Parts: sequence; structure tokens; C-alpha cells
Amino acid sequence: MKRRSFIQSVPVAVGGMTVTAHGASPLLAALTNALGDTDRVLVIIQLNGGNDGLNMVIPLDQYASLSQATIRQNILLPEDKVLKFGGTNNATGLHPSMNRLYDLYNEGKMAVIQSVGYPKFSYSHFRATDIWMTGSDATEYINSGWAGRYLAYEYPNYPVGFPNTVMPDPLSIRVGGNIVLGLQNQGVPMAISISNTNDPLNLTGSLFQDPASANYMGKELAYVREVQRQTDKFGDSVKNSADKGTNLSTMYPKATTDLGYTLGQQLSIVAKLISGGIKTRIFWLSTGGYDTHAGQVASADHTTGTHANLLKGLSDAVGAFMNDIKLLGLEDRVIGMTFSEFGRRIISNASGGTDHGAAQPMFVFGKKVVGGVVGANPIIDPKSTVGSNLPMQYDFRSVYASILSDWFCVPDPDLQQILLRNYQKLPILDPGNCIPTSVHDQNNRLGENLVYAYPNPFVQSTKIKFETKGGHTQIQIINNEGSVIKTLLDQDMQSGKYTLDCDLEDAAAGIYYVRLQNGVLQQVKSMMKVR
Repeated sequence: MKRRSFIQSVPVAVGGMTVTAHGASPLLAALTNALGDTDRVLVIIQLNGGNDGLNMVIPLDQYASLSQATIRQNILLPEDKVLKFGGTNNATGLHPSMNRLYDLYNEGKMAVIQSVGYPKFSYSHFRATDIWMTGSDATEYINSGWAGRYLAYEYPNYPVGFPNTVMPDPLSIRVGGNIVLGLQNQGVPMAISISNTNDPLNLTGSLFQDPASANYMGKELAYVREVQRQTDKFGDSVKNSADKGTNLSTMYPKATTDLGYTLGQQLSIVAKLISGGIKTRIFWLSTGGYDTHAGQVASADHTTGTHANLLKGLSDAVGAFMNDIKLLGLEDRVIGMTFSEFGRRIISNASGGTDHGAAQPMFVFGKKVVGGVVGANPIIDPKSTVGSNLPMQYDFRSVYASILSDWFCVPDPDLQQILLRNYQKLPILDPGNCIPTSVHDQNNRLGENLVYAYPNPFVQSTKIKFETKGGHTQIQIINNEGSVIKTLLDQDMQSGKYTLDCDLEDAAAGIYYVRLQNGVLQQVKSMMKVR
């Protein structure tokens, strides 16, 4: 573990306000005890560059159109080489280099979601990546990621008071790169970044000697010291988990020339940490090279070449990881998903490659996944032009909604807050996976004791919408430092749904929380005031 990677991953300010971390307190205990606990893990694999989905998931019933000289003849795979799915999906198949993912599919452990996208595409690598990471529309610009917002929902006071006995480990881990926007919440990284599991440094030396001065400089110094305390503890937790963990699979790619090696190495780290008992919920990995504008296939054999090597690397790495997870007895706890910032155009270019496109297939894999193909094969119009793209069948946020709802058991009202609006869920995970395991989960899944702010974010004021079961009910507003700054309601109520006005005109911009207490039940939700 490189300690400087931790330091770079922790914010100095939130929404223009310096965050001061405190030790254990009654408020912090109330906040953390209200949270549900789960040992489930999501592994996100990002395919950087824009993957050619038509060369990965092949619509065999459209082969006649694809094989035309004006469409894809110069890169099309031989029909008899495609790994054809069986049963009702025999008109669809995988690239022949993806034999390990093909095996997962045949075992019922992989869902293929056809033509995933959003209403108005961006063909910029940077902007399209931001859209996928934030879960926003193409016309929206926000600085929080969908996974980051979920983690903030589960751990609403982070980073104040973390790590603690409830969550002693990083909430999420970015393996092999900087912390991505998808793992941030309003500028606060909800993750740490690692490239290995070593922990060679000790940051508990002279930096913690002497109390900080009682002025604004001392406040900043105290915060830096607290960040370093957190850094040291998170570093220890990663190394301790790695020391306790192991890898059992012999299938991980070994050769350094294999394009799957880097991803395979990342996944082996994830498997070792999970087996070592780390409580981290989300791991974010990436692998690049998918911007195949030229030389996508070998001219003499279209089943080989740059894209074939990329897909083989992905397939081999994921296959090895899932084999490892099975041998470690962790299959019931782990699922994964793949995505790229966009697909490629229907028509290939004169350089034997493909240009930036729109909709793409996604994979969701794991023992608890409902295997099969979701959606129909895309229709390839023989009159397609160089500007033609695959139309969207499913909004990518429907995939996020399905995972959050049917894997992490987020109830619908909260789901809409995390994803910014309502999206249909897809049959890729059995809703029966979500059996309430705590008071927090039971309350949420029964639609009880709900509280949230709308609009959110807001400028001066917002409305607090809540539901009470009746009896003593309290609504409090908490600032980002963990202090109650307003009590909007503190009285006996009849059961029902209510709305309260919340005026924070005089408060500084930044992150706040609304807390509902109703008897022994409580919920805490975040909200954001902007200037």
C-alpha cells in the first residue's frame, strides 16, 4: 500500500467547508448503528476506450446484413467460429476468444444485456465516461458518482469518524489507478486507491506530536493529522486482510505479454482481500485499449488481432477470478459487471477498425445473477450509413438500479434519490436475494420510516418528506461535522406521510443530513446545499 495514494484520496474540504473529523460520539454511534450491514461485494470492470459490442456479442440473425461489403465485411467474424448460445438465444453468440465467459454463461452465471445506453449520446471519451460514472443525463454536469452516492447513503457521516467498529475498512477500493468520479460524492472520495497490498510506511510518528494551535491554521493542521490517522488505519486494514487472504485458482494469466495480465492481477488482489475478510463493498477496476479505430482485426484471420486479444484478456481474467471465488467459497457474496464509455458504429471504417458509437452490450456475472440474454438482438439495417448507431434498448441506469435494489437491497424511495430519478429494473438478479438482515433493512424494504429532501441539491430551502409509524417523531438537520443545527420536529404524531419546510438560507453551502427518529427506528439521508 502506497501511503501517499491514501493521502491523495482524502478530501481537504467539502462544498467549500473544511471537514473536521472527530472520534467516537453518541451522534456518530447513532448514525452508524442505524445502518444496515451486508457482506455483499460488487466488482466493476471498466473497459476504457469504447468497446465494439457488435464484435463481442454477435447477432447471428443479422449476419447477412453485417457481411455486406458496405457494412462490416472487412472485420466480420466467420459465422462458424462464433460461440453460439443455446436454447432460445441460439441466434446470439460471443467472440471465439471469450471461451471462459462463454463457460460462465452456460453455467447460468452471466447475464448479457443488449444495447445499453442513454437518450442522447456523447462521443467524447471524457464526457461519455463522466455520464456513465455519474449516472447523469448528457445535459447534466454533476460531481458525484452513482456508486459514491450509494456509499454515502449507507455511510452518511463519512469521512467523519471513520474507520470505526462498524466499518473498519475502506468503503470502496480503486485497484490500479486514481479514484474515479464514480466513487465520489460531491467531491468527497468514498474510496481509497491501491496498486498492491503492501503497507511499508508508518505515519504515526512526529506528525501527531503536540496539539494544534487554536487558530485557523491549527484547524487545518488538525484535519491533516486526522487524515493521516485514517490513512494509517486503512492501510493496516488492507494489508491485514491480504495477509489473511489467499488465492486458490491457477487460472490467472501469468505472462506479462498477455493483455489480460494487468486485469487478472487486479482481480487476484480483489479475491485475496475478500477472502481475508475485508468489508469493502465495491471494487473498481479498469483495463484499456478498446479505442480500435484501426487494425481491430488481423486481415488474414478476423478472429485474431487487437480486439480479439483484448476480449481474451477480459474473458481469461474474469474466468480466473470467478474460479478463485468459487474455490474460496465466496460465490454467494460476489457479483461483477463490465461497461465501456460507448460502443462503436455499425459500419466499420476503411482502416479495418470502428469509430465511436452509441449503445453497447453489458455483462453482469456471478452465481446469484439470473443468467441469459436480456433484450433482443439489434437490427442491422442494410442501408446503414457511416453515421448509423445501434439504438438503445435499455438505459444504463436500469442496470445500476437493478444492482442497487436486488443486490444491495436499497428500497425504491431511496433508490430514486441515489440515481436522481426513477429507472426500470431489469431481471438480472433475483429480488429474493434481499432478505432483511437488520432493522435498517427491514424498515426500508417495508417502506417504513422514510425520509428524504426534495429538491436535492437545493439553493436556500428544501422540503423534508417523511413517513412516521406514529408516536414520538423527531426530524433533525445535521451539518457535515456531525452537529445538529436544527430540530424541525419533536413531538407525537399520527401515523402517515408528511412534508416539512427546511430553510437553510443562512447556512454555508455543502453537505447536510436529515435525520428521522421514530421510536426505536431511524434513518439518516444526505442533502446538498449549493450557492
